[in-house]
Amino acid sequence: MSPIVPLNLPKTPLQLIRIDQEIWVNCLIRKKKIILTPEEWVRQHFIAFLHHQQGFPISRIAVEKSIQYGSLTKRWDILVYDANFHPLVLIECKAPSVSISKDTLYQALTYQKEMQGRFIILTNGLDHSTFEVDLIHQTFIEKKEIPRNS
Repeated sequence: MSPIVPLNLPKTPLQLIRIDQEIWVNCLIRKKKIILTPEEWVRQHFIAFLHHQQGFPISRIAVEKSIQYGSLTKRWDILVYDANFHPLVLIECKAPSVSISKDTLYQALTYQKEMQGRFIILTNGLDHSTFEVDLIHQTFIEKKEIPRNS
């Protein structure tokens, strides 16, 4: 299955290149070529959306960093920092063929425990769910809108 499918995000002019039988994309954050998987297709479109539509500077967006969770090493997809470089929005990306589910939310909440951001977004490029986290009461509520840079 081709990773290039229409998404429920603005069109993004990504730099794609074919090397042998694989398609590669120039990552907007990492500034290097990455194999274009369906999840990476979603991730790159969502990064562009955060930057161009939601106003977050590229310098405050990080991609696929490792965190230690107990004895396991986990990797979150996208993290947006506020103006003081504190975690603000944690985004978990899935391939368009993967439904956003409770398991997706639980995965993001695992990262959230470490990151302590104010928002969590779950996306497969077609469906997006946004939650605002109350760090004091350890609760979250679903929001209708994706946060913007303020």
